[in-house]
Amino acid sequence: MAPLLHIVTLNWNRRDDTLAFLASCQHQRYTPSHMLVVDNGSSDDTLVAVAAAYPAVELVANGANLGFAAGMNAGLRRALAAGAEYVLLANNDTTLGPSMLELLVAAARAYDADLVAPAIYYADAPARLWWLGGVLRPVLLEIRRCSTPPGHGLAPFAVDFVTGCGMLVSRRCLETVGLFDERFFMYYEDHDYCLRVRRAGLRILVEPRATMYHKVASSSGGSDSPNERYHMARSSVQFFRKHARPWQWLAIGPYRTGSALRTLGRLLRRGQREAARAYLRGLRDGLAA
Repeated sequence: MAPLLHIVTLNWNRRDDTLAFLASCQHQRYTPSHMLVVDNGSSDDTLVAVAAAYPAVELVANGANLGFAAGMNAGLRRALAAGAEYVLLANNDTTLGPSMLELLVAAARAYDADLVAPAIYYADAPARLWWLGGVLRPVLLEIRRCSTPPGHGLAPFAVDFVTGCGMLVSRRCLETVGLFDERFFMYYEDHDYCLRVRRAGLRILVEPRATMYHKVASSSGGSDSPNERYHMARSSVQFFRKHARPWQWLAIGPYRTGSALRTLGRLLRRGQREAARAYLRGLRDGLAA
């Protein structure tokens, strides 16, 4: 029998994206058991629109913007309580290729994997790859992106990191590792989670034949927007403070300082002074958190 699969997505004032996402879920070759939209205190009419267009979709209204980790956790708790064997976590600014669920579930079962992700492409340039998983650089705790599947093949392959933008998670993983760390409001919660999954000895795969299309950074206002720069900076500091061992700071300290200076220089050269100020506030708040 096909395992029970729940889809959880998170919405914050992006009604049209959420409706488009749900439409792509309706056209899957593998039928999900249940779909759930968690709303983080939107001020638009997303909940009304979803209820009218998709009455079978469960709605969870948080009442406030709790961020990605806490918002997704609300959906994960519902899915676990309902007996889900797998949960697809997906950004609402994505759409799914028609065979994506089928391929992810097949890879999870065939390879006994606990996190499986698709190949993710840019929504506005569908032939251009955005994410294909990553490999951990263990000293720096940085992720090196995979640009092509090993050997340019199409078989699922093991990685250390997949993005929370789109990942299939097993019940065993959620019960063993737990949920997202809610101290991460936005960004790096997936870095943290994948590191915990690998340390628990569980397997992470990318299924390159499964496809997803993503409007990159739309929920934070776009790449290099002040909001995106603030949360990226804040969460990065929190991540390294949580996971870096004392000896690793000998390498991480200089590397991250150089990275921060390069980021500030880029923003200032482009005249993005508000984004630069937001980046500095994020670094400060991450240190103070």
